Amino acid sequence: MTITVVCDVLGKENNGSTVAANNLINYLKSRNHTVKVLCADSDKQNTEGYFIVPGRNFLMFNKYVESNGVKLAKPDEEVIRRAVEGSDIVHIMFPFALGIATAKIAKKMRLPITAGFHMLAGNFTSQLHLEDLDLADKITYNHFHKLYKNCDAIHFPTEFLKDLYEGMYGKTVGYVISNGVNDMFKPHKEKSGDGCFRILSIGRYSKEKSQKTIIDAVKLSRYSDKIRLTLAGSGPLKNKLMRRAEKLPVPAVFGFYPRNEMVEVINNSDLYIHSAKIEAEGISCIEAMACGVVPVISDSGKCATKSYALTENSIFSFGNAEDLANKIDWWIEHDAEREKYGDIYADFAKEKFNQKACMLQMENMLLQTIKAHSPKEV
Repeated sequence: MTITVVCDVLGKENNGSTVAANNLINYLKSRNHTVKVLCADSDKQNTEGYFIVPGRNFLMFNKYVESNGVKLAKPDEEVIRRAVEGSDIVHIMFPFALGIATAKIAKKMRLPITAGFHMLAGNFTSQLHLEDLDLADKITYNHFHKLYKNCDAIHFPTEFLKDLYEGMYGKTVGYVISNGVNDMFKPHKEKSGDGCFRILSIGRYSKEKSQKTIIDAVKLSRYSDKIRLTLAGSGPLKNKLMRRAEKLPVPAVFGFYPRNEMVEVINNSDLYIHSAKIEAEGISCIEAMACGVVPVISDSGKCATKSYALTENSIFSFGNAEDLANKIDWWIEHDAEREKYGDIYADFAKEKFNQKACMLQMENMLLQTIKAHSPKEV
């Protein structure tokens, strides 16, 4: 089949959604499908199979978007039509301007359309300090709905997201399929360390990830003088977080790691903390579990990742540094339990989140949607 994959955001693999998009594109190509990619990546100009639209001026968000190393796409009808013409199906990764515009055009061309529901409203409203305002979330989801109402099927990475969307807009032809974890994320039993207890967290340096709670928890730990904290990522709050971490007894490590290096970073860690308030799936947490590193996860009501906790000691009260410190201390004091649950989490991730199996499900979703599609007059 020929698939057009529409990516309002592509660029560097420094966020889960971009990684998911590239994984799907590469998998479909490996299965000998023809993949056309519609995006705003100017470095892909004149590359076969890529259709490039201009970058979008996102006004007050420009600085924030740039700090995350991504570019938002501006719709161009001529380029969109060239990208979707001759395709068997159009798959849209994000509910932004390019995806919404492409869905409208593809529908008029009577093409089947699928889209991924990867984003939570809070990922955006938190930047305006409106993440606790229900009206702001509703306005954001209504904007997203401009895309999904034109789709034949919707891909939900988690049951949490499916329940959320259907609770607002009713029953869908929805497929719950994880974005999956690459096979390179697996346990390496021999750790190379410096004698410290190593705690890792991966994610953008942004408000909704709440890394400040981890820093404060390490300060409160009875073992703070033995803990080396690594906050892997990039983003607008880097300098603030570095200042917050200045008084830690053991200097914290900040930095962005390519994915091949991240495997080693994870495997050299003793505990993984997922502190986010807002999370659609939490691939970085799953990657840590796949490497046999025990997670401690925020119980935020807007965090899908909390469903991965397999023991009460792997969950903490969101934003509560004291509770997190107590969980950290428990795992430090129970080496045997940490090793036992490391194996349990690795098996759990391997069974539930194998990327090849997940990508096969995505392929089947596309094929089933093509088969079920019945062109209607618009």
